[in-house]
Amino acid sequence: MEDREIVDLFWARDQAALAETAEKYGKYCYTIAFNILSDRRDAEECVSDALMGLWNSIPPHRPAVLAAFVGTVVRRASLRKWRSNRAAKRGGGETALALDELGDILPDGRDPDRVLDERELKCAVHAFLLKLKATERNVFLSRYWYVISIDEIARRYGFSEAKVRSMLHRTRKKLKDYLIKEGLYELE
Repeated sequence: MEDREIVDLFWARDQAALAETAEKYGKYCYTIAFNILSDRRDAEECVSDALMGLWNSIPPHRPAVLAAFVGTVVRRASLRKWRSNRAAKRGGGETALALDELGDILPDGRDPDRVLDERELKCAVHAFLLKLKATERNVFLSRYWYVISIDEIARRYGFSEAKVRSMLHRTRKKLKDYLIKEGLYELE
């Protein structure tokens, strides 16, 4: 089923929208959630929560790109669960590492997942990503959006882990320089 038709089902409040979304994007959603949470049951729970989040979000929103909207809802649900687990002294893993890596260059020392949701910074990061070469952008997004481990990124792109770490380091530095230039990062 086409995305437009799925969105129309949501707008018609037809529960088939949930089944169609799960059918089309279930594996995509589970992958995002599992990469963040590293726990099968927590990932499944977040996918279920995200489907309910979609039900409550469409309407009033009518996403132009359903896959991106679904991915964002799953990612936010997964990060909430991850924070909850971390507060309960569970969790960690790739999500903590990825957020710590990115946290060093984001303004005001705030939590990276909260800062990234701010509209102005989100637009700047988007503009920055569009300026990158495709491979650089894909490696960066694999690590910081999909929270894929460095060794998995290296396997996917046929790079050594050292090359992936180096690419990520250079790209984070470029992002920091870009945010400074845009006035979104204050030097101490």
